Formats: sequence, C-alpha cells, structure tokens
Amino acid sequence: MEIAIIGAGVIGLATAWRAAARGAVVTLVDPEPGSGASAVAAGMLTPVSEVAYGEERLLALGLASRDRYGAFVAELEEETGLGTGYRADGILEVAFDTDDLRYLDEVRRLQERWGIPTEALTGRECRRLEPMLAPGVRGGLLASEDGSIDPRRLAPALLAAAEKRGVRMVRRRATGVIVEKDVAVGVRLEGGGEVRAERVLLAAGAWSGGLEGVPAEVLPPVRPVKGQVIRLRTAVPFLRRSTRGLVKGSSIYLVPRADGEVVVGATQEEMGFDTRVTAGGLWELLRDARELVPGITELEFAEVSAGLRPGSPDNAPLMGPTALPGLVVGTGHYRNGILLTPVSADILTEVLLDGTVPEVGRPFVPERPKDETA
Repeated sequence: MEIAIIGAGVIGLATAWRAAARGAVVTLVDPEPGSGASAVAAGMLTPVSEVAYGEERLLALGLASRDRYGAFVAELEEETGLGTGYRADGILEVAFDTDDLRYLDEVRRLQERWGIPTEALTGRECRRLEPMLAPGVRGGLLASEDGSIDPRRLAPALLAAAEKRGVRMVRRRATGVIVEKDVAVGVRLEGGGEVRAERVLLAAGAWSGGLEGVPAEVLPPVRPVKGQVIRLRTAVPFLRRSTRGLVKGSSIYLVPRADGEVVVGATQEEMGFDTRVTAGGLWELLRDARELVPGITELEFAEVSAGLRPGSPDNAPLMGPTALPGLVVGTGHYRNGILLTPVSADILTEVLLDGTVPEVGRPFVPERPKDETA
C-alpha cells in the first residue's frame, strides 16, 4: 500500500510510523515537520480535566488514548533512543475563589456520574501538594491518572521513528489533492511535482480545509483557533506536577518540565489564521497565573509563541474515510491533538491499510450523523 500523508504534526507523524511498521510505503509531505500547533502545545494528557457536558464520546476517546500512552512512549523511546518528557504523575485542578470552586464541584459530580476517579481536595490539601499555590486557593481536584508530555521532544522522536521505518519526507507544501476519475490518487506540490499514492491522508491541522482538488462538500470543516503560550525557566523546583486553575472563571494551566521549563497557557481566540503574539493575550496569561501562583513573576522569561488549533463544528476530531474514494482525513483535534496522538494513529492506520474504522473511532468519522454529539 502506497500512502501519502499531508501534514507532519504529531498525528501525521505517528500515523506514518504506525503504517510504515505494518509494511506500507509512506511519504510525508510537509515543509516543516513537527512545527505548527505541535510545536506550541503544552502537552497535557488530561481527558479527565477536560471533561464537559455532552462530550461523553470524546471523553471515552481521550481515556483510550491516555491509557495507551505508556506503551506508546516506551516503544517510541526504545526504537529511537530519544526521550519524550512523558510524565504520568497526575493533574491538579484548583479553584481561585468560591464561584470557581462551585464550578469544580459540578465537574466532580459529572466525573463521578461517569465513573471517573478524581479526588476532591481542600485548599490546604492543594497547597500541601503544590506549596507555591496562592494562600487563597479554595480547593481543587486531583486527577491522579492524567499526565503530560513534551511535544517538542515527542515530534522529533516520532519523526526519527518514521524515518527509521523508511518513511520518505518531502519537505514542500502540498497545494492540492490529485483526483482522477473521482478518486484521490496523490498530492500536488508547490512549485510543481506530485506524489502518487493509493491512499491520501489529509492531516494538515487548521489548514486541512483549503486544499485544491477536493470537492467543497468533502473538505473537512475545520477552523483555526489561536492559542498563545508563554515559556518560563527556573533553576530550582517550582511545581511538582501540571496544574490547571480557574481564576474568576478564566482557565489557566502551568506545565513543568524536568529541565526547569514551565509552560503557561493558553488563550483561545477565534482570529482566523493570525499567529501574532499580542500584549493583551500575554497579559491575561500572566495575570491569571500570578493570581494562582504568585511566585511565577520571579521566573526567567524564555519565549512566547502562538499556534493554531484545528477546531471542528463540535470540537471533536474528524477521522476516517471521506466521500471521495482514496481520501482519508485526520484533523479537527482542537485542544486534544497531543493527548489523542496514540489512539488517532491506531484509528487512521487501520482505516488506511484495512479500510475499516475501529469501534473506538466510529463516533468521529467525518460524515457522522448531524445529531451525533461528541
């Protein structure tokens, strides 16, 4: 089976690795592998903390992917000799004031209804786990089975694994899908040239909805959702685990790395394909982070960046075959691209090579029923 994959973010890279391991001849088309949203993401693996009303199927997908991560990372690191910064030490979610705590309590009751284990904590118990938290923090939840990974280490490891399996990299931009006799048969490249294939996977994130050659009704309905992120550095331990917070209704997270980096994010802005870093976005992040963890302002500034998440109409991924024979899509992962990497690679590899959609992926096929909820 010859497969062309448009987009070398973590979803495209992981699928290329898995498909090549099963004997497929795979070509990845991307001018900058591992860039885009994958390079900006903080890497929290937190289906429990992300749970929301009406998203039961998305929660199930997230749990399935989180539970695959340990074996996925072990195989990846053994094959490449590269680390990924994977941690499975839990996520602490805290409330800044009484209203925030009331909301977290509603989340906890929802989690209990779905049989998800989380531990309710008092403010004192939260500060015992994370001494740098503000004295006024009212309480929180501990999702002990959630964790994090460093996407800036994950993506290079996936690229190395894919190349080791013989995946060919074409570092050029795809301008369209080649369609002959109503079948997708390859990828057209910027500046001329093409890549022929029996199957084409469209995994170009927020840019997946604009390729030439694909009928309008087949193009995935994804939109860019901007996220701004701050990276800080510290020479001494600052936080023990990833910490999410609600600060007067606003969400903030801080993700520590073993090398002293602390990632603070992220804004959610419907601004089209705008990747400018703005003073307002950074101010909001630092304002809320300082309320939650006052000592954050003493850390060294390292970097600011902005990326574009691929959002779908129901904020759930679009994965599976399309109405155009030969074309498969894998996009629309929105805030959960890093979390959903292992399960997405498994789903898309089966679709590409076997022509079937595994049960865990059936709610997320592109042409799902209009009344289907995520």
